[in-house]
Amino acid sequence: MNPYSYAKDIFQPNLQLKQTTRNWWHYAVDFPTAHPVRYKKSNTVRGEYFQPRGRNNAALAILLHGVGDFSVIPCKLLAKALARKGMASFILYSVMHSSRMPESVKKRFPHLTSKEWFESHQISVVDLRQVIDWASRRAEINAKKIAAIGISFGGFISAIAMGIDRRIKAAGLIVTGGNNSKIGWEKRSSDFKKEAEYQDIQTSYRQYLDEIAEKGFEKVTPPRESFLTDPMTFAHLLRRRPVLMINARWDEAIPREATLDFWKEAGKPTISWFPATHATIWLWYPFIRRKIVNFLKETL
Repeated sequence: MNPYSYAKDIFQPNLQLKQTTRNWWHYAVDFPTAHPVRYKKSNTVRGEYFQPRGRNNAALAILLHGVGDFSVIPCKLLAKALARKGMASFILYSVMHSSRMPESVKKRFPHLTSKEWFESHQISVVDLRQVIDWASRRAEINAKKIAAIGISFGGFISAIAMGIDRRIKAAGLIVTGGNNSKIGWEKRSSDFKKEAEYQDIQTSYRQYLDEIAEKGFEKVTPPRESFLTDPMTFAHLLRRRPVLMINARWDEAIPREATLDFWKEAGKPTISWFPATHATIWLWYPFIRRKIVNFLKETL
């Protein structure tokens, strides 16, 4: 079972030039998703493409924001910083952005159904893979130098996508972790009212991880469908591949233990801890930017 498979098709997105500077061309981009859901507003993929001027064979960073609109701001700052270094960027607006979230969902968010949460992961991973499909046909892009940089929910999507799509050569995961049931338990989520139930889920998940490491996730039926939206399910596929993790020491959304669980399962990639919370980590933006730029320059 691979919930992130899709029918590949050659599509021509709409590109609208928004800005020209001495360093880049800035386009607004949209195209139909290959994984439509029941909400029409969610089915148009939107993004911003920063193409460095005078540069062919450029590396591409696909930037994915977190839940809501706030973390689009650092994505835009990173895109411009990368363009100045001769790297292209695509800011992907996920279904967690207000421009793609229907009003009926906004009113209930974050109290969505399990099906809606599952679909949000499916469409987001497929959207990311479609961006790679499109970028790989662009003359100015080197299809062998594509990275995903994800923030929070965007980091979850980046980790899953890198696990199943070898075209992603490197990933930067910012305030991201894994082991979703532990995240829910640490946050005292109502999904885990009893510790015994939580421990049962953890035991079941550990057994599932061992089995998919041996057989592959497509050949194993998960005890819970939610295991297929957990980045840690795909973490073993990131081992010995370029991954940079940037995390907040006092993250109230992604507990340290959940981050470390993912880190260990992914083969202990490079990780940096900043003295910050989930949101205030961006007070350290100049240092984060430098780490990401250097990481991409070294790995792509």
